[in-house]
This record gives sequence, structure tokens and C-alpha cells, in this order.
Amino acid sequence: EWTLILLVFIQVLFVTMVYGPIAAFLVEMFPAKIRYTSMSLPYHVGNGIFGGLLPAISTYFVTHAKEAGKADFYLDGLWYPIIIASVCFVIGMIYIDNKN
Repeated sequence: EWTLILLVFIQVLFVTMVYGPIAAFLVEMFPAKIRYTSMSLPYHVGNGIFGGLLPAISTYFVTHAKEAGKADFYLDGLWYPIIIASVCFVIGMIYIDNKN
């Protein structure tokens, strides 16, 4: 129980570290002429797809894992968001160029 609370707390810390400087980062990344569309369109499309489908997919995985008797695999912790965040971080570091 305390392990899960600690994992959620660590994820909240990571989210705050990302969302703190993201506004300044995105302002430097796009020219002023296309800045609003460049930031809002991918954000809302991503939230619509992943934010709308992720709860349904997670519920499907958990319910089918319980039926198969393998619920511990999906319920042990929050490993899948950490893996997805790590993959996104690596892809971002590969494709970003330094705007100094």
C-alpha cells in the first residue's frame, strides 16, 4: 500500500518538473506566427486520443487479467506510465535541437 503511494508521489514530482518549464520551452520552440496552433493542436489531439482511450484500455486489461488469474501483473505498480514517459523523453531528446 505504501509502495503504491510512494510511486504516485514520485510521478507527481516528475509531472511538476515537466510542466514547470514547459511554457518557456514551447515559446522558444515555435515562431510567433504559428505558436498557438503548434502548441494547442497536438496537445488537444493527444489528450483526446490518449486521455479518452486510456481508461477504457486499462479497465479492459485489468478485468481480463483478473479473469485469467494474472491480475498481479497489471496491478503491481505504475510501471507502464513510467515506461511510456521514458520512451517519450528519449524520442524528444533525439529530435530536439538546441535553440540557444
